[in-house]
Amino acid sequence: MPRAKTGLVRRRRHKKILKRAKGFWGLRSKSVRKAKETLLNGAMRSFHDRKRRKRDFRGLWIVRINAAVRQHGMSYSKFMNGLKRAGVELDRKILADLAVRNPEAFAQLVEKAKA
Repeated sequence: MPRAKTGLVRRRRHKKILKRAKGFWGLRSKSVRKAKETLLNGAMRSFHDRKRRKRDFRGLWIVRINAAVRQHGMSYSKFMNGLKRAGVELDRKILADLAVRNPEAFAQLVEKAKA
């Protein structure tokens, strides 16, 4: 049986890699090896950053809630504790949205947490 060389298969694989690397800077878009390394790093970073996004948004919501609560003369931790004791089960995303879009409803929540 003759030896099979990877001519066509390799070319197709390389073309696929270079197509995905279009727009990269320098050799990263021209050289298959560099393009492959860059694509692997990019995939790794995008995976990590999809996880990271959730942390970042939670931090943003906490900052917004804290700023809104401080206008009513209360701290974030006391507010969250008050809500928990009052039996209000709203997550931070909803609370931050209320603080920004509907300050009157948020003020009522603050009063409930104080009581």
